[in-house]
Amino acid sequence: MRRPVALRLQAALGTLALAAAAGVVLTMPETASAAAGGATGYATQNGGTTGGAGGQTVRATTGTAIHEALCGRASSSTPIVIEVEGTINHGNTSKVSGDSCNTAADKIELKQVSNITIVGVGSGAVFDQLGIHIRESSNIIIQNVTVRNVKKSGSPTSNGGDAIGMESDVRNVWVDHSTLEASGGESEGYDGLFDMKDNTQYVTLSYSVLRNSGRGGLIGSSESDRSNGYVTFHHNLYENIDSRAPLLRGGVAHMYNNHYVSLNKSGINSRAGAKAKVDNNYFEDSKDVLGTFYTDEAGSWQVSGNIFDNVTWSEPGGDNNPAGPDPQSNTTVSIPYSYTLDDASCVPSVVSGTAGANKGLKVSDGSCTPQSPDPTDPTDPDPTDPTDPTDPTDPDPTDPPSGTNLSIGAGSDGSSKASGTSYGNVRDGDLGTYWSPAGTTGSVSVKWSSAQTVGKINIREAAGSEGTIGSYRVLNHDTGAVLASGSGAGVIAFSPVSLEKITFEITGASGTPKVAEFETYGG
Repeated sequence: MRRPVALRLQAALGTLALAAAAGVVLTMPETASAAAGGATGYATQNGGTTGGAGGQTVRATTGTAIHEALCGRASSSTPIVIEVEGTINHGNTSKVSGDSCNTAADKIELKQVSNITIVGVGSGAVFDQLGIHIRESSNIIIQNVTVRNVKKSGSPTSNGGDAIGMESDVRNVWVDHSTLEASGGESEGYDGLFDMKDNTQYVTLSYSVLRNSGRGGLIGSSESDRSNGYVTFHHNLYENIDSRAPLLRGGVAHMYNNHYVSLNKSGINSRAGAKAKVDNNYFEDSKDVLGTFYTDEAGSWQVSGNIFDNVTWSEPGGDNNPAGPDPQSNTTVSIPYSYTLDDASCVPSVVSGTAGANKGLKVSDGSCTPQSPDPTDPTDPDPTDPTDPTDPTDPDPTDPPSGTNLSIGAGSDGSSKASGTSYGNVRDGDLGTYWSPAGTTGSVSVKWSSAQTVGKINIREAAGSEGTIGSYRVLNHDTGAVLASGSGAGVIAFSPVSLEKITFEITGASGTPKVAEFETYGG
């Protein structure tokens, strides 16, 4: 017989307390690359999820600093990447006011904003008893963070007890390589770990850990709240969860390659007309892992390739409709994006090596072996495609396009700059001057006071630094859309687009890049 969640935590919490008393420091990766490899699942739909790509990168070590970064932008939609290190809690999180933000003191508030990435770096980012609230917002990435022990009752309280909560017209959120955990259930003051309500759509939760909670999360706050959906859950670990893994009311969800361990009362609860596609998951030491529970308003499911290891099933009843003991599909679900399945038999090992914060952002490519993240965008063209820059029939990348270089006389800015360099050096027509980021990665932008049509750019490296630039992305800064991606400097062509600002983002390099010129052409 399983013990209550709170009791099962005592041994683990005691171990942590002893470690803290001894001054033990858990080492973690030195840095994490924001949104490495790009969004997956339903977050790729509806225009995609790019977060703060192409915007300024700032470092925050307090919740107040996170709010200040949001409030310091030119507008509520100006892209920004906020790198977070340290422990964020009630003591260092204050409300900050501004035209580009709407914050609160008792939570990290992403309200009425867009184009934001929050990523844990350095020794790690821990949101301690402080939840992240996303409301009336879009294009948000949260990556490589731990959110723990957020309470809705007791003290202190935050975010209605949700580790991450989304509500009210939220679109395109990607939460990746994060750890969401509580220390019990509702009687101990906790609520959900990952909740979506009131018209929240196009969300992906990937490579994350959800554990030690009475409630994993829900999609829809009541049987009548059916405006949510298009949510993907993949390569996540659900461990020691009583129920809601997740609870789905209306809408469509896709669960694949997740590892579910100790779902104590129920697991995936598809109800109120919801549809769940459940592929190649591993369910272990659990009860009623799939079905419609606690209601007579049924949902449905399509199942394939799952493994049920020591799973028990209750008897059907009026408000209890388990899918097992031999789960069969009772609907079909069409998935609009591409994905590669790991075999269910290797899901426990793959998820163990990839899921959670501070695991190096490792991912799976379907080979059952954790892989280091691909720094290039997953929508890169096939390497055999004749438009690939390495194709021998392509024009010499040192030959500039014909026409007027629109960068001359334009403005420029960027994410960072090394000492002695200038953003303006990339648009002055002088190959003897250059901009460098403060490190091996960063972004530089060219901008105009009115929209220009751009179809090609030419990135020229300074003498002596040729070949330093590795992977890159070209972004429409106005919308956050990825116009092109690949590796190496030179001529980069894409479908002509009208914009006021274009960004060249260096995501990988063999040393410190030196961009002498960022030329732009009409096409």
